[in-house]
Amino acid sequence: MGPRALIDLAALRHNLQQARIAAPHSRVIAVIKANAYGHGMLRAARALAEADAFAVARVEEGVALRRAGVETPVLVLGGFFDKEELCVASECRLQLAIHQAGQLQQLQQAVLSHPVSCWLKVDSGMHRLGFPVSRAAEAFGQLQKCRSVAPPVRLMTHLANADDLADNSSTRQLQAFLPLARDLGAEHSIANSAGTLGWPGARSDWIRPGIMLYGSSPFLNSRAQDYGLQPAMTLQSKLMAVNHYPKGAPVGYGGSWRCPEAMPVGVVAIGYGDGYPRHAPAGTPVLVNGRRAPLAGRVSMDMICVDLRAQPAARVGDPVELWGKGLPAEEIAEAAGTISYELFCGLGTRVEFDEQDG
Repeated sequence: MGPRALIDLAALRHNLQQARIAAPHSRVIAVIKANAYGHGMLRAARALAEADAFAVARVEEGVALRRAGVETPVLVLGGFFDKEELCVASECRLQLAIHQAGQLQQLQQAVLSHPVSCWLKVDSGMHRLGFPVSRAAEAFGQLQKCRSVAPPVRLMTHLANADDLADNSSTRQLQAFLPLARDLGAEHSIANSAGTLGWPGARSDWIRPGIMLYGSSPFLNSRAQDYGLQPAMTLQSKLMAVNHYPKGAPVGYGGSWRCPEAMPVGVVAIGYGDGYPRHAPAGTPVLVNGRRAPLAGRVSMDMICVDLRAQPAARVGDPVELWGKGLPAEEIAEAAGTISYELFCGLGTRVEFDEQDG
């Protein structure tokens, strides 16, 4: 009776193709960090096998891919923390983002089983990770001379506000980064999902689509279908009870929501203990038997309540969709004051995962 996340492998492949259509002259690094945004990293790696490379956040994620037999190039976006991780990355043939001087120094001192491929991370304006543009050429030269580094050395940067097409900070970042890449003659990567779909100047040698692969829009106030994307995850559960209450009856913790009339209230077997957002307010939609029904009252750990006035015939066991093919995750995220990334990544261990292909 508990919740189930159905992952559509065909949708993952379709969304990868949409990335290629958007940037036909770029190679694709499919971002499958954080357990493929909650979709299952190994599952996503199989479905996205046509990608030119994968990206993860941490060395241990790359190791897991190698142990599963994945031979596609893997870029570790966070680089490495210490000598031990550097040696593991070398043994597993992982590519590394180099974003600070300490990493560069460790590379220069290391004796590795295999030289590692490196991407120099440049801070073009996000001010999170990376070498300042003013110091990037020097660091690039040091990487080129380092015996522990396999050629070619590549460049990368990350756009801070690409999800807002009206914000010109992405233009400023491109203006800071592109001359450097041109002067160094280096292959480079700029575009995340938003950069791939919305910023032509960011579609360089390599793109790094993430959220778009999972069928969610990277832009503010938009939906996946606006960009030809298909949701890869459908979160489902069932009605576990249907009750009838009089006008004025309080529903849920705190009694903050009261029945506006005598009415049926459904109880759905999912809650914040499963990853459904606790801050989703009353009125947030779900689909009961494919039709919209609004939340009634607060989200509990194991249950939510829904207003069934529009579906008086609903019964225990009827299917409920929380987000997915029939109900955009972006809409639920907006209602809860968050983003679809967090919804996907936040699913709990009680959620059962299944696959379909088309």
